[in-house]
Amino acid sequence: MRTSPLPASKHPPLLVLVGPTAVGKTEVSLHLAEALDAEIVSADSRLLYRGMDIGTAKPSRAVRARIPHHLIDVADPDETWSLAQYQDAAYQAIADIHRRGKIPLLVGGTGQYVWAVVEGWRIPRVPPNPRLRAVLERWGERIGPEALHRRLARIDPEAAARIQPRNLRRTVRALEVIFTTGRRFSEQQTKAPPPYRILMLGLYRPRPELYARIDRRIDAMLQAGWLEEVQRLLEQGYTPDLPAMSSIGYAELAAYLLGRLSFEEAVRRIRRRSRVLVRKQANWFRMDDPRIHWFRARPGVEQEILDTIRRWLGET
Repeated sequence: MRTSPLPASKHPPLLVLVGPTAVGKTEVSLHLAEALDAEIVSADSRLLYRGMDIGTAKPSRAVRARIPHHLIDVADPDETWSLAQYQDAAYQAIADIHRRGKIPLLVGGTGQYVWAVVEGWRIPRVPPNPRLRAVLERWGERIGPEALHRRLARIDPEAAARIQPRNLRRTVRALEVIFTTGRRFSEQQTKAPPPYRILMLGLYRPRPELYARIDRRIDAMLQAGWLEEVQRLLEQGYTPDLPAMSSIGYAELAAYLLGRLSFEEAVRRIRRRSRVLVRKQANWFRMDDPRIHWFRARPGVEQEILDTIRRWLGET
């Protein structure tokens, strides 16, 4: 039985479901959305892109026809979505869901996306400077991502602390904003909490169990045609150096198809990068964060979470 429409409240509700890759967020979110008559807003940076379906574990079109999803298949792989662009689109989707009397359910493991929405990050709206960006990217490629990150740390330690040293794209963007505006990037990143009543829910599994699920999922994706999906993208002219194509698995399988890696090495790297991603996500979504209500992913957890949500909504 579905819940009643949105309760009367000064601030409309926003449900947020977070957790590491392969923990089971998709299955749980579908159950919650059906039970609550909610609509899902993706907070996964890889689901933005059309044609990247198998390797991102994207919900099928049949599932999306049954349960409305937002911010999936909104860009081609050669388009770059900034964090500010995602945040604006997420707020628009949430407002639209609220207007129709439904509950928005923000789901994903991209920490930046989730916290930008939940905490209301004020992101510098500095237009891209292609010439400056190209110079910074060449500099980063020449000296290495970590060395460029150290340069950023000298100028803006606070901004550097929020960026992974190997994340060349984010390091370049921070330097681009600094050199364009003449101000530290961190000084331009303030917060203004959005007007929502927010309940954050987290799913977790013991690390060995999670790694085993990741390995099984990688195998299943390969059997489902992941390699052929990457081949189609390359044939369409999408090159491995695009940000979208640097996603886990796509870069490695492209390297195999281009003769730069053996298939076995490509798969080994996919498994390794997936484990690194889990550790990074654990830093974004900490088990000791009091804002997140954590649940052990296991059979029946959906009902446990539903009970928590209904109590929070003030239902009996």
